[in-house]
Amino acid sequence: MRVYTTDAAAAQRFYGQTLGFERHEMDGLWVYPVNSLQWLEVIPHKGPEANHMMAAIAFTTRDAAGLEKYLAAHDVAAVQPLKDGEFGVRDPEGNLVLFVESTAVAHPASRADKPGPVAKMVADAPPSPNATSRRIIHVGFIVHDQDKEAAFWRGLLGFRPYWHGGFQEDVTNWVSMQVPDGNDWIEFMLRIKDPVDLHQSGMQDHFSLGEEKMSDALAALEKNGGEGPNCKKTQIGRDGKVQLNLFDPDLTRVEFMEFKPTQKPCCSEFTAANPTATESR
Repeated sequence: MRVYTTDAAAAQRFYGQTLGFERHEMDGLWVYPVNSLQWLEVIPHKGPEANHMMAAIAFTTRDAAGLEKYLAAHDVAAVQPLKDGEFGVRDPEGNLVLFVESTAVAHPASRADKPGPVAKMVADAPPSPNATSRRIIHVGFIVHDQDKEAAFWRGLLGFRPYWHGGFQEDVTNWVSMQVPDGNDWIEFMLRIKDPVDLHQSGMQDHFSLGEEKMSDALAALEKNGGEGPNCKKTQIGRDGKVQLNLFDPDLTRVEFMEFKPTQKPCCSEFTAANPTATESR
């Protein structure tokens, strides 16, 4: 996930100190590797919309050029054409979606779409010794038209149902769909009324860091000097998983979440395997 920040110093304290990720810089981005295949990006200036700090969500792919051609053939044109192993499109709601050539796949020397400099930098970066997590397990974002989004994510890209639920048993507020060949997922955040203020968008447009045991995250946050009651406030979500929520200086939510549920989820069963601490490829 790529986010904007209006307070560079505070963002560095949050992502670099509290969350414990080492910062690297490239092309105007602050890059925080989470593992050798996943990273967070922060743009240290105000975004174009004051009430939305999410700049992009991104996924690795085995064949960026092939995927770009496939999407173009289905009338989804690249708004950022393929360059350095990365291209970008807009989903039906206008979210920027980036696809990055994966460093986990060996390519013939003739392939033009080799992994770009950011992906390579992340792959070569040593693990952050103070990291509070080694795994991004999902990103969530506001969705107004579920059918159009499902046609893009599920119909075109092949994402698979994982779980859905809500505050009430018979009302769906969240729809989760896993990537085609892994256990990471996206989460549609539904029934969000306009106009959306910064607090609301930051709560809904979020990313999640996976944990085997939440006690590990609590210990890491304490070691990193995490302050405030939220650094110790755990709860069990409607999906039955233990979670803890923090917010960056611009109110973007970071959701720590255990990989497996500790109790029966509401509303629906999980329809695919849960993530693990192993890096997704």
